[in-house]
Amino acid sequence: MAHHEAHHIEISKEQFVVPAKAKMFTLGAAIIGLLLTVVGVFTLPTDSSHSANSHAKPATHAGHDNHGAAAQEAHKVDPNLVVDNAGHETLFPKTTHKDPEHPKPAFTRFWANLLVNGYFFLIISLAALFFIAVNHVANAGWSAAIKRIPEAMLTFIPVALVIVLVVLFVARQDLYHWAHYEHQNIAKGAPGYDKILAGKSGFLNSNILLFGTLLFVSIYFLFGLKLRSLSKKEDEVSKGDLTNFRKSVRFSGAFTVIYGFSFSVLSWLIIMSVDAHWYSTIFGVYNFATGWVSALTIICCFVLYLRSQGYLKIVSDEHVHDLGKFMFAFSIFWTYIWLAQFLLIWYAQIPEEVAYYYDRFNDPQFKFQFFLNVIMNFVAPFLILMTRNNKRNPLVLSIAALILITGHWNDVYLMVMPGTIGSAAEVGVLEIGMFTMFCGVFAYWVLQALTRRSLIAVNHPYIEESAYHDVGP
Repeated sequence: MAHHEAHHIEISKEQFVVPAKAKMFTLGAAIIGLLLTVVGVFTLPTDSSHSANSHAKPATHAGHDNHGAAAQEAHKVDPNLVVDNAGHETLFPKTTHKDPEHPKPAFTRFWANLLVNGYFFLIISLAALFFIAVNHVANAGWSAAIKRIPEAMLTFIPVALVIVLVVLFVARQDLYHWAHYEHQNIAKGAPGYDKILAGKSGFLNSNILLFGTLLFVSIYFLFGLKLRSLSKKEDEVSKGDLTNFRKSVRFSGAFTVIYGFSFSVLSWLIIMSVDAHWYSTIFGVYNFATGWVSALTIICCFVLYLRSQGYLKIVSDEHVHDLGKFMFAFSIFWTYIWLAQFLLIWYAQIPEEVAYYYDRFNDPQFKFQFFLNVIMNFVAPFLILMTRNNKRNPLVLSIAALILITGHWNDVYLMVMPGTIGSAAEVGVLEIGMFTMFCGVFAYWVLQALTRRSLIAVNHPYIEESAYHDVGP
């Protein structure tokens, strides 16, 4: 290529050392976040009536009726029934929260926030692993120069997994209505028997929730460890030895198939089952899109930071431009999935489906965040990253990244909070503090992981192609 002849790029190992300012900033964020979290916990409301009011008993609706005439009578007087534009009663509840006789403790808000943040950073770490695997399978050359960043990000998987498992083990009966119902052991035909939850009990039970989550994520992480190990071995062999690369391609192919089928099940278990009477066949793709856009955005942030510190010398503006294009394109993809799920449910107006969006669209506690979700995850990045120059501008990309990461945290928040604590939810000191803490811990963890090997995979077969990355004028 003429581009190769024009100038020579030196490809050499780069050993990253975390700057003192970066340590201070990330640890400072983690500590400040921890302090805010503690303050938030100690200032949680203790009045159980607030919690009880936010968990109104739902109206009986089609498919959930088990008491015949009694249910019909309840239907006549139930104030929770929704009236549509034509004046007809629509048989779905204003809320999906049950058990007003057993209001959830205020501390449930802490566990719900821990689930939001633990799950959010789990799917980001898993998406980083997917980034590595899909580039191997596609034989993509451009990403070879930055592959050590997602490799470092995937090391956070066990941390996020432990956090999620702790929440599931300790607080599942507070967060998941089906887990509380399972604990009651109500016989068929007895008062309080729920046909839907009983029918799903073969899948929605504590054993599958805990061991299924542990099994799926552990398998993913083992693939991540193997790919990371092969990447390290690649540095230790002579240039041109493709043994480890070929193994990486094979393991990546196996991972993408397993991950593609099983990630949906993982999202059903941890997140969709929060609203146990509701389901969506596109929910797994929706969760993947949330984690994928967030991971691409964070990879871009680390690339920009490392370049600003004088590292990643072979990474050019073309690589940054590619990451900006990914952020732009997959923000549109996320919106497509979000809109497809929303519009189909809105148009069909099936009671057990509409209830999910009714909580999020009509409850004043969530309505603002519902619209903010679309603005932060689509409108803002679409407008900001529309032009070529903005996709190559570090400051503009950083602003877009901040919006996207916060926006997708808000996305996960809306998946969890309406179904766990309802109107008792709010974005306060606890929420801001815990999110800040997780951001600080995650950033510090990844920076430390980057120090354990060269930032440049010098023996990767496509490293020269990546270094001389050129898309033309």
